[in-house]
Amino acid sequence: MKIYTKTGDAGETGLFGGPRVRKDHARIEAFGTVDELNSHLGLVRTFPGAAPFDELLRRIQGELFDLGAELATPGDAAERIGMELVDAIESAIDHYEGELEPLKCFVLPTGTPTAAALHVARTVCRRAERRVVGLAAQLDTVIPSNAIEYLNRLGDLLFVLARVANKRENVADDPWHPA
Repeated sequence: MKIYTKTGDAGETGLFGGPRVRKDHARIEAFGTVDELNSHLGLVRTFPGAAPFDELLRRIQGELFDLGAELATPGDAAERIGMELVDAIESAIDHYEGELEPLKCFVLPTGTPTAAALHVARTVCRRAERRVVGLAAQLDTVIPSNAIEYLNRLGDLLFVLARVANKRENVADDPWHPA
């Protein structure tokens, strides 16, 4: 089978088990941004400093594939992103926050290469969350019930992991000083 089908040459794509829609449709934007996030996490996993987080990040990549599949399926689909996954992310946040000093100010998204890549993934996660919120606001649109909570917590986790990556390499948070 060839990788190219030419069916998208007119700017449309097919939803899983559903109609063809424009490639800039809100549903495509939502699951496309989740896919972009997944790719960023794959990049993060290539950094030596991410090795301690590898198992967690790989699990999350699988969950993001599940979320993307749910978002690509119009109507009621089997939901794979349950509250237990949101709870698991909260547990990971609690675990890793235990290594950190409480924040007293905003910090710039920088530090080690691992931390900087995690910050990029965090911002893509926040964009994915906004895209899913936008999709959910459309009439007659069904989204996975826990998608927004999942992405919200995941963004928090990626922030915490970036700070932990810096701390473990003895790189201090870089505080933001308003102009």
